[in-house]
Amino acid sequence: MNMTAANHHIQGLRVVIVDDEADFARGLARLVGGRFPGLDAVAVHSGGEALRVLAEKPAQLMITDLRMPEMTGLQLLNQALAVQPELSMVVLTAYGTIETAVEALRAGAYDFLTKPIEQDQLIRVVEKGLERSRLLEENSRLRQILASKEAGGELIGEGTAMRQLKRTIAAVAQSEYTVLVRGESGTGKELVARMIHHLGSRAARPFLAVNCPSIPENLLESELFGHAKGSFTGADRDHKGLFAAADKGTIHLDEIGDISPAVQTKLLRVLQEGEVRPVGSNRSVKVDVRVIASTNQDLEAALKAKTFREDLYYRLNVLSITLLPLRDRSEDNPLLAGHFFRVACREMGLAEKTVDPEVLHWMAGNPWPGNVRELQNFVRRLTVFAPSDRVDMGLVRLVCQDGCLPVPMPVCVPAPQAPLGDYKAAKAEVVNAFTLAYVHEVLAQTKGNVSEAARISGLSRVALQKILARLGEDAWKFR
Repeated sequence: MNMTAANHHIQGLRVVIVDDEADFARGLARLVGGRFPGLDAVAVHSGGEALRVLAEKPAQLMITDLRMPEMTGLQLLNQALAVQPELSMVVLTAYGTIETAVEALRAGAYDFLTKPIEQDQLIRVVEKGLERSRLLEENSRLRQILASKEAGGELIGEGTAMRQLKRTIAAVAQSEYTVLVRGESGTGKELVARMIHHLGSRAARPFLAVNCPSIPENLLESELFGHAKGSFTGADRDHKGLFAAADKGTIHLDEIGDISPAVQTKLLRVLQEGEVRPVGSNRSVKVDVRVIASTNQDLEAALKAKTFREDLYYRLNVLSITLLPLRDRSEDNPLLAGHFFRVACREMGLAEKTVDPEVLHWMAGNPWPGNVRELQNFVRRLTVFAPSDRVDMGLVRLVCQDGCLPVPMPVCVPAPQAPLGDYKAAKAEVVNAFTLAYVHEVLAQTKGNVSEAARISGLSRVALQKILARLGEDAWKFR
């Protein structure tokens, strides 16, 4: 980080310097504060005082001596990180106590400095420590947003591409510029748009998502920009439109490449002038809306074909985020699959499944042309059809055949006129019908060999025999 960038990021941040030699601590504080204008550099003289300062206001960096009376630097390290896990801790040590410094690093310290301290080294450590804490805080905030229902989902993955995406989202969220999110269908473009909104200054304001192709072309203009009473047949009252409804907030225009030239022209006016003109009205309305557009199309090809306005393209493409398809970040597939299994089990009221390593390996190597959405749906099918708490390759192969188990599934859905009964009873009926059909199929495959059937199904021999007894079935009739 250069000094200009550092100064930009450290406004309002705090560094606590701890040393029982008061003059030394104050001297370091003056040096650090002088090199980083806007940084709150606080000098304290004991571990207890340092913890009290942290309790009053969180810090991003703490530099502490290891050898201090009352509370050692190691003890302070442990207690400070327990209070503030994102805190970057730097320990000071003499040349003769390097072993202690190594111990501190193992306990969670970010770095160490040896006395006497070289000024340039101190500044570098401070820069890196502040940047580390900032990134940790951003990641923590991102995880909180992702975990909330309001954010609409989670970005799962720890691969290089996903880490970069999360950093990009956090950076983009701090601005007010329009954003163009690009990626194949199912890669999570709307989720990214929601995250940008909820991490930005408009988080408390509305977020409206519009799937442009889902609205008939002759209605899209009215839905986006509103209409005046009497402007067309059926317009019996004024309608303010989605842009006006999203005032002070964010609007996500999904599949922006599919909108008509007429809507493109009106959208350009909104971006240029910050105002909308409802259909049939001669008055414009000011709006303050951040626009996040997304597409799975090649907009550059659309420019050449003259089907997408060049001026609108450059208005939308101020900031750009490209989402990789799942096949190009396969290292994240096992994490995604595990997450989707937990979600599916929770939705169905089931115990969590044990997934064989071979299944996760297969998932990592599968191309998943439908991306995250396809993987999630496949996991849902596996969860529905799993006869036990274990998911193995046998089940995967069965589900891969036409997307469902190749067994005759009895129809147990009531006729449309019949009222729905008790949920648990209906669910039990479906489960029993599936279990019966599955057992018949697996015993037919193994010619009544219970041991082989148990191996294929992932059940123990005892568990399978109990199921047979409950169903009143005899394996002998399949031999």
